[in-house]
Amino acid sequence: MKKNVLIFGSVAGILLSGFMAVAIAKCYGTADFKGNEVVGYAAMLLIFSLVFVGVKNFRDRYNGGIISFGKAFRAGFLIALVASTIYVLVWLVCYYAFFPDFGDKYTEYILREARAGGASAAEMDAKAAEMVRFNKMYRNPLFVILLTYTEVLPIGTLVALISALILKRKPRVPQAA
Repeated sequence: MKKNVLIFGSVAGILLSGFMAVAIAKCYGTADFKGNEVVGYAAMLLIFSLVFVGVKNFRDRYNGGIISFGKAFRAGFLIALVASTIYVLVWLVCYYAFFPDFGDKYTEYILREARAGGASAAEMDAKAAEMVRFNKMYRNPLFVILLTYTEVLPIGTLVALISALILKRKPRVPQAA
């Protein structure tokens, strides 16, 4: 299972990271994050389809066409975990090396959107205070890691769960004549 998990997890992680790097560079340059979330999560879902492929490959090639729900879920979750870890590591490099003022750009965007949405002065003050707290927490690498995992790992876990439900297969019991 280890080889299968590492191969499919690495491919998914590289694809996720590549998409994320391109998307963040695009929205970072324009300081417009609108619509990026929908496209980003759709891309994650599509890329995490490799979890399904990886579990099916493990079941059919290495497990004799049989797999329990638990084993299928474990394989899928581990593929998602490997992919998510690569994604987190790439984001850390991108953030600290190329986008260290990401928080400031994101704050500008959030406040600009709130203002455009007709937020009152009190709402703007509250939103600004919230973003100050967010940026302060985002200076902590552990917070960055945890927050980045929460962006991607739940989607991978959901795909692993669905894949396990679809791909589980019990051994056939021979019928008596």
